[in-house]
Amino acid sequence: MTEKTKDQVFTLPDSALSDFRFDEKVANVFDDMVSRSVPFYNEMQRMTCEMAADFAESGTNLYDIGCSTGTTLLALDQVVRPGVKLIGLDNSPEMLEKAKLKLANAEHEVELLCKDVNEGSSFENASVVTMLLTLQFMRPLYRERLLQRICQGMNHNGCLILIEKLVVSDSLLNRFFIDYYYEHKRRSGYSEVEITRKREALENVLVPYRVEENLELLKQAGFRSSEVFFRWYNFCGIIAVK
Repeated sequence: MTEKTKDQVFTLPDSALSDFRFDEKVANVFDDMVSRSVPFYNEMQRMTCEMAADFAESGTNLYDIGCSTGTTLLALDQVVRPGVKLIGLDNSPEMLEKAKLKLANAEHEVELLCKDVNEGSSFENASVVTMLLTLQFMRPLYRERLLQRICQGMNHNGCLILIEKLVVSDSLLNRFFIDYYYEHKRRSGYSEVEITRKREALENVLVPYRVEENLELLKQAGFRSSEVFFRWYNFCGIIAVK
């Protein structure tokens, strides 16, 4: 696997002038960006694979929505049982080009689809669906509808694995959690300018919910149970079972 290209997207003056986009500039550094920006990213990937390996059944489909450069699919390819088809969806052609290269020698059958899941994507014969840091980028208006479609296309006892950034109800704790997150980014080598510019670029693009709101969405979508399996200040992982 090629070495990660260092994320310096928000060192450039023009980076503060527009909303965040998953374009070629971001795709080229995405692996470094996400591993440095998301606390315990590697551990969340490991936990996702651990759970997915138990739920994925031979002869079924495993969907990764917002698959980006294919990191999760590549890890899943190494742990799920034979006969599971891996399907990656993303609306960024630049991200999917990276994923195609990364998954060229996958053991499982892999299909990569460039589409906006807000536009009526269907999910069939799914034993596992993963959405890692993806739902938060979707307009709130579309979230419940998407989760309903996922649940409808999922087999009995299938699971949805979500990882999301959060807000919390208490304004003081919310401020503290954000401060702790920015301190994490400083420890990862990001400058104050980079942190500020990225925050401004994401302001109208990333809309986090409270954990209670996400759990209620899953319940309304038709999942019979859901549990938080990971929590770090304003990040969490949730598994929901149909």
